[in-house]
Amino acid sequence: MRINPVYVWVSLLSWMAIAVSIAYLSRRGLGEGASEYFLGGRKLSGFISGLSYSATTYSAFMLVGLVGLTYESGVGALGFEMTYLMFTVLLLTVFAPRFWLAGNRYGFITPAELLAQRYETRWAGVVASLVFLVMLVPYAAVQLMGIGFLVEGLTGGRIPYMAGVAVMGGFAGFAAFWAGMRSVSWTDAFQAITMLTTSLFALFYIFFHFFGSPGNFFRTITVDHPELLKLTWDPRLFIGLALPWAFFALTNPQVSQRMLVPDKISSLKRMIIYFSGFGFVYTVISTLFGFQAASLLPNLENPDKAMAVLLTRVPLPLGLIIFIGIFAAATSTLGSITLTLSSSISRDLARNLLPGADESLHLRLGKLAIPLLVGVFVLFAWLQPGLIAVLSSMASGGLLVTAPALIGAFYWKGGTGAGAVTSMSAGGVFTGLLYVTDFKPFGWWPSVWGFLLTVFLFVSVSLFTASPEKAEEFVDFVNRRMKEVSNR
Repeated sequence: MRINPVYVWVSLLSWMAIAVSIAYLSRRGLGEGASEYFLGGRKLSGFISGLSYSATTYSAFMLVGLVGLTYESGVGALGFEMTYLMFTVLLLTVFAPRFWLAGNRYGFITPAELLAQRYETRWAGVVASLVFLVMLVPYAAVQLMGIGFLVEGLTGGRIPYMAGVAVMGGFAGFAAFWAGMRSVSWTDAFQAITMLTTSLFALFYIFFHFFGSPGNFFRTITVDHPELLKLTWDPRLFIGLALPWAFFALTNPQVSQRMLVPDKISSLKRMIIYFSGFGFVYTVISTLFGFQAASLLPNLENPDKAMAVLLTRVPLPLGLIIFIGIFAAATSTLGSITLTLSSSISRDLARNLLPGADESLHLRLGKLAIPLLVGVFVLFAWLQPGLIAVLSSMASGGLLVTAPALIGAFYWKGGTGAGAVTSMSAGGVFTGLLYVTDFKPFGWWPSVWGFLLTVFLFVSVSLFTASPEKAEEFVDFVNRRMKEVSNR
């Protein structure tokens, strides 16, 4: 069964009307200045922060990319995604309070700004910002590609791939431009609830309608598809894909920036708890969809279209509901990436390269960058450069080069600006070249080699250059405040 395009458009417009209404209500509390626009004034509650973090993190990759990866490779995809979740919770527990404390003390708005202030060189912020811009383009395009594949598959091509891409890009860009972080966070919360409830409903419908019960489904997979339960991944493939995702919470600026928005430490802790629960449930749901598709829809040519084809097998209302859930997930992530990159352009590029201009000009430049960024994302999605899961990991693999400098900012007083700039710039170029040429020395993925080179350069260059004057003060302040927070 293919869904009539009219139903798809009506569902989309209805959902977008609700999201715009929420954005409008949140916009009424918008204040002046960059902190208000890009961080919501650092006043978000733990509940909104947690749902916003979840919706930003779990994107079209999950119900399109991870479903396709599970369809193709079985249980290894679950191990890959659970590795990400465990490391993310660990990194949030360790680094989120440090980000929040330093952000409130020193007033930085972007992760790149943190690096510039900690290493006392604007070039650390400029280089990190350029890494974010280059590497997040494919990840942003992944969200658009997921929706393009989905609408095309649901309607049998009557809504073209690029129509879905254009509608989603326009809506996400509008939401980010209109009201900044406050709008994105509140609509994220709505979208997170939409994502979770719709996917759970569809999952159990398929259990009972096609398999009779969840127990029969698991018996079917065990007996008829035992190959899906075998871990067949080459260790080098697993590490190559999982390593960038293990540091995702730290290196992807659209999520690390979320560490700065809660109103207080207790809200930050609740954010981590809410995200942990959401992430576990959503990961299990997504991989189960992949198993369901593998059982019901064998021999699909393109695994990334498994979810779209699966939804054509369910009743029309349910298919539309799930489609809206996936659209919500992708829109949330794309809007967050767009806003984060615009903040980086405003704070880390414009402010450093145009130091004489006032903040209002920098903010205007950041806002003007939003439609340009969306245009680049749409162009990249039009090129359809590869599998969604691989593209997502490639983007995170490039961002991984910022990890040593970010970790060193809080834990190594001897880390220097020269070490940070050299490691990120050389490591970023090296990793990008390996990905572009698809060169994997000794079978190990570019993310592994890029990470090793970045660590080596950061440590070795820092050892032979002078430490920033206030590095000790920065690290000691964060450590002292962390002890105070832990003793409460």
